Parts: sequence; C-alpha cells; structure tokens
Amino acid sequence: MRVVIAEDHALLREGIVALLRENDVEVVAQAEDGDGLRRIVGAHKPDLAIVDVRLPPTFTDEGLRAAIAARASHPDLAVLVLSQYVEPIYTAELLAAGGGGIGYLLKERVGDVGGFLDAVRRVAGGGTALDREVVAELVRDRTDRRGDDVLEVLTPREREVLALMAEGRTNGGIAEALVVSGGAVEKHVSNIFAKLDLPASGSDHRRVLAVLSFLRASP
Repeated sequence: MRVVIAEDHALLREGIVALLRENDVEVVAQAEDGDGLRRIVGAHKPDLAIVDVRLPPTFTDEGLRAAIAARASHPDLAVLVLSQYVEPIYTAELLAAGGGGIGYLLKERVGDVGGFLDAVRRVAGGGTALDREVVAELVRDRTDRRGDDVLEVLTPREREVLALMAEGRTNGGIAEALVVSGGAVEKHVSNIFAKLDLPASGSDHRRVLAVLSFLRASP
C-alpha cells in the first residue's frame, strides 16, 4: 500500500508517518496544503490519500476540495479524511463523489492505533470507514428534518448493528464487536434492510453507502 498525507500540522503529520511506517505502510509523499496534495497524487499515483479537511490557504474545506478533485482525476484513489470536529456536511460531499474507498475519522481516533490502522487498510482496500460520531450526527440531522425518529422502526440491537455497518465493518467484524454469532448478525442486517426499504448487497461498502444515502436523503 502506497500512501500520501496532506496535513499542515507538522507534529501530527510526522506522527502519522511514523505510525504507518512502523506498521509496514509505505508513505511516499507529504503535503501541507491542497495544491500540494494534488501535486503529489499526480506524481506518485498512491493507493490512499490521508487528508485533513482544513488546509491552507482557506482553513475551511480546502483539504476536502483537493481530495475530491484528486479523486476525480484519479478514480482509483482511496481517501481517508481526518477532521478536528464532527462535520456531517463534509461526509455527505465525500460520499456524493461516489464509489468505495472512503473514510472520515475524527483526528482523536489516530490515538487508537489498532482502530486507525484498520480504517487505513479498509479504506485502501475499497471499503468504508466512518466515525461513529459522524454517523450519529447524520442520523440526528435526518431526524430533525423529518421531525421524528427515522430509525424508530429498529430495535436497540438493530441500531447497534446499523452503527457498526456505517463504520464499514463486515458481518464478522460486527459479530466480534457485539459478541454474537455471525448468523445473528446476518438476521439483524436483513431486518434493517427490510425495515428501511434498502436493497441488500454483497458488497460491504455498497451497503454502507446505501444506509448513509437513506440517512442523508430529503424527507
């Protein structure tokens, strides 16, 4: 796996570089702004770009815009966005670009080394890794716009399974997290799809995108 990183905070950037290299992930280039990200993606053709949402010169959504532009030019590029805050609108824009290989994590998650590395590998492999807090905010936003709880048809356990699905976990990963059988997870997933009127799919990242599309949809 070949990775590029766009992050303007040198200490965090170097920390991520060191962490990845210690775990046999090749970091081929680094950048401090959006223009730099586009240059290094074009020059190195990486598998994955790890990008801060807020980069110079605007410190608003420059990183996200650069990542979307880089992905448009290089469709096979996977993108893992890091953010200081929960900003669902950026998640929606990233997902709207389509395809798999998408991740959105809060920066504090980098401290969970195992979880962060799992997200890196999952996204680089074409999957999806979304922060639980971002997913929860998407659900709240959907609920506020409708005026009711869009997930009220789900049982508490089905909501737990949905949250783990939206993180990008496979059925096996969900079973491990909840300490239940794989068969139980499959039943919960089928129930979720049926209750939310979502098409089932054998592709993990596609099912995650389907769920999130429902949560983002207009009432």
